[in-house]
Amino acid sequence: MTKHTILAKDLTAGNVTRTMLAFAAPLFLSSLLQTTYNMTDMIIVGRFVGKEGLAAVSIGGDVLIFMSFVAMGFSNAGQVIISQFTGAGQHEKVSRLIGTMFTFLLGCAILFSVGGLFFQNTLLTWLNTPREAFAFTKSYTDVCLTGLFFIYGYNAVGAILRGMGDSKHPFYFIAIATMLNVLLDLLFVIVFKWAIFGVALATVISQAVSFCWAILFLYRRREIFGFDFKIRSFAIDGEVLRPFLKLGIPMMLQLASIDFSKLFVNSWINSYGVLATAMTGIGNKVSSVVNVVNVSLSTAGSSMIGQAIGAEKYDRVPRILRVSFSINIAISLLMGIATVLFPSIVFGIFTDDPQVLKLSISYIPVALLLFAGSALRPPMSSLINGSGNFKLNLTVALLDGVIMRIGLSLFLGLTLAFGVYGFWYGCALASFTPFFIGGTYFLSGRWRTRKYIIHA
Repeated sequence: MTKHTILAKDLTAGNVTRTMLAFAAPLFLSSLLQTTYNMTDMIIVGRFVGKEGLAAVSIGGDVLIFMSFVAMGFSNAGQVIISQFTGAGQHEKVSRLIGTMFTFLLGCAILFSVGGLFFQNTLLTWLNTPREAFAFTKSYTDVCLTGLFFIYGYNAVGAILRGMGDSKHPFYFIAIATMLNVLLDLLFVIVFKWAIFGVALATVISQAVSFCWAILFLYRRREIFGFDFKIRSFAIDGEVLRPFLKLGIPMMLQLASIDFSKLFVNSWINSYGVLATAMTGIGNKVSSVVNVVNVSLSTAGSSMIGQAIGAEKYDRVPRILRVSFSINIAISLLMGIATVLFPSIVFGIFTDDPQVLKLSISYIPVALLLFAGSALRPPMSSLINGSGNFKLNLTVALLDGVIMRIGLSLFLGLTLAFGVYGFWYGCALASFTPFFIGGTYFLSGRWRTRKYIIHA
């Protein structure tokens, strides 16, 4: 197990910048590939299906993300707990948490997959799915919801590896999925003419292959990870389940509230027609380019902060945050300049529809706000997540997801009558909430003396 426990040693040596970049580099490449993975769908659909297809992938993608909030929340919690157990040298608990997390998450995947398929029509109607895109959207969600099991499974494996300091192998797994998705997209959409069904099928197949490869990797190295894959090892352990739920529930609620608020706001955006929905999908993909770096540093920062706190190396935390802020701001500035100077190139990657491209010019200020939020939000999120402060996570969830995003969007869009622009700006402004809350938490210094998880 010590083979993958590298972060605590490097932090002790004091080389925070090098350690963070070394750990974040594979995460960055993984996020880059994930972004490529998602953008490929939008590009191929935009070019070969049209704006109705873009709207379908945008709405269907939102539904899939919402159905994955349990996977993301509890995987993030598992990663933090594993990093703190690892930093504290409690390796036996790591093994018990692995089995508990697998059983819990894969059980949730089955429930959400069945429930999502059952209530799918109701959900798509509530989201004001444009009539022209309804059939495409249903086709997309039908296929993707059947593959929810693989999304949950991959998130669990990735959390285990990253929590123990191994960010390289998750990159390899997502690389496999990305390359296969691109090839299958081209085959199913362009050659077989399966349109949105083909895009969804390519996504599920590539996710399934990636997950199976990841499981095989863990099995072959089961002695290193201390998990033998015997049936009894998958039993839920009450001792590790308590801290897992204690941190996972607030993280899950945070993501659920954010994802639900996005669905709610997007339902209003969708009511403005297929053009507004298509623009929203493209705008999200453009902002995801910045998130490639920023989210990678946030994930790396969470693990590093978790191990630093577990090892009681509190002086490393401010240095981790400084590195993250510096890189994030630089990347966001570069993307902002490119969007202002070359909007037709940036937005034209996804479509040549003249109506969408005309609307994209007025979307530029929204994109700049999204870039700024992406630069400032992740470092503070890594501090909150890495410290395992479940109460503050819940506060962020309620303020960011419910009060700010929904409140601002309705105020700007309806009360001030800004229309679809009000909803776009409301979402962009809400993304700054974690920065202000996390900044206050950092300045308070309370994170220095609290080890929320390993003393739970």
